[in-house]
Parts: sequence; C-alpha cells; structure tokens
Amino acid sequence: MDYSLEFDPVNKFLKARFHGILTDQVLQTYYARSGEYVARNSARAAITDLSEITSIQISPATVRSMAAQAPAVTQPGFGRIIVAPSSFAFGLSRMFQILGDDTRPNFHVVRSLGEAWLLPGVVEPHFEPIDGK
Repeated sequence: MDYSLEFDPVNKFLKARFHGILTDQVLQTYYARSGEYVARNSARAAITDLSEITSIQISPATVRSMAAQAPAVTQPGFGRIIVAPSSFAFGLSRMFQILGDDTRPNFHVVRSLGEAWLLPGVVEPHFEPIDGK
C-alpha cells in the first residue's frame, strides 16, 4: 500500500501517511480521492504526512498541474497541512502551496508532526486507522 489513512474523531482530522516511493501516479490517485475521504469522515482538516517516504519521484510539472486543478476539498476554512521533513519534499510542497495559494487558503507546510499539531492547537491527537481505498 502506498499510503495509509487515519482519522481522529475527536479533532476531526484526516491523516494520509505515505510510505516508500512517492510517485506522480500515487500522489495524483490520492489527490483525486482525498475529497471522498474528507467527506466520508466529516473531517475539518487534513494532514499529508511525507515522513515515511524513502524516495520522491514526482516531477515539478505534476506539482504545477495539480496546483492548477480545483481543490480536492472546497469547504471554506478547511485546514491543509503537509508534513515534509526532507528538503526536496519540503520544496515541492512549498511550490504546490505557492502555485495554489489563491484557491487553497489555510494551507501550511511544516517539517514535523509536532509542528503540524501546533497550527490548529491540537494537544493530543487520537488517530484510528480507516480503510479509504
């Protein structure tokens, strides 16, 4: 499995944790379905965790294309956080953030999950695995 999904029913956070090699296809497939995951779980925010990836095989063209698409979640005020510890993942995530800034408010890129929890003021997350595929 390329990513796993968890949900915190207390804080209403959806977390997608990517594993192994992150490719254009894996990222595009997740992005296309992420709106479904959010709606199914009534999430108020989503965290995309890139901490467990071993390699990134995403092209800048894919990042530009995805940023130009309509947001997967259109709810006003919906929180979006990408956890990107590596410099390359952080750079690609920031590129996506900058290019999609007009249509994705409340979007943040951080280096660690600890930083991610500070943004919405979550004290103790309570994630449970969910099946999203």
